[in-house]
Amino acid sequence: MGLFISEDRSYDMNVRQTGFRRYKQLLSLHFGSWWKIHLITVAGFMPLAFGVLYALLSSSTLILLPASILGGMIAGPFLAGLYDAILRGLRDDPNNIWKNYRRSWKQNWRGSLIPGAVTGLMIGLFAFMGMLLFWWAEVSPTPGTILLYLFSFLLFLVVSMLYWPQLVLFDQSPWIRLKNCLLFCITYFWKVMGSALLQLAYWAVFVLFAPWTALLLPLLGIWYIVFLSQLLIYDRMDEAFHIEEAFEKAGDVS
Repeated sequence: MGLFISEDRSYDMNVRQTGFRRYKQLLSLHFGSWWKIHLITVAGFMPLAFGVLYALLSSSTLILLPASILGGMIAGPFLAGLYDAILRGLRDDPNNIWKNYRRSWKQNWRGSLIPGAVTGLMIGLFAFMGMLLFWWAEVSPTPGTILLYLFSFLLFLVVSMLYWPQLVLFDQSPWIRLKNCLLFCITYFWKVMGSALLQLAYWAVFVLFAPWTALLLPLLGIWYIVFLSQLLIYDRMDEAFHIEEAFEKAGDVS
């Protein structure tokens, strides 16, 4: 999949590439399956989206909190399945994508309920705070307030970007995953912050240019930024967590 860039025929697609060639190689190999899984993931997020939207329109935190938590619990297994599919692509898993996807659901759906609930709650709260700050406030928010809001959302993206991969890769306690998030962020600070800032800019475009960007949701939506951010940090994650080595030793690449 060359997108708007002509394909380079001088390299073997069966050999793992580096840099921008790796980006094109992964899209060429996995775009179709990732996109289909993304559509399923978007469907899984619909209860959360409608619940948060209804809470915003009714200006009710009493609706927002349960709708965000329940919607997040529904969305959690779908998000775990998307992360699992993308990470399998990044480590060149040779097995059938749909067999792996069903296996991911079986392995991760229970463990993803609580992280999903927390993710849904944070999305709901950030959406509600955004409405309060930028649409309902009689006085424009100060630059400091805006920066604090964006910084809080950035931290949420950092934790999400590092927590969900661990959930689908390793059988660990939530506290170990959070500890690993902190240590990984400290060790590879600029790499992590760069990826998180890219996510922040991506979602800011979706929000600022809504509702027109809703047309891009079926095509790009969640999967593309998850893929791009994970691609940027995958080598460091493999270096820190020995992902591919662990799967090879276990004799399980599926």
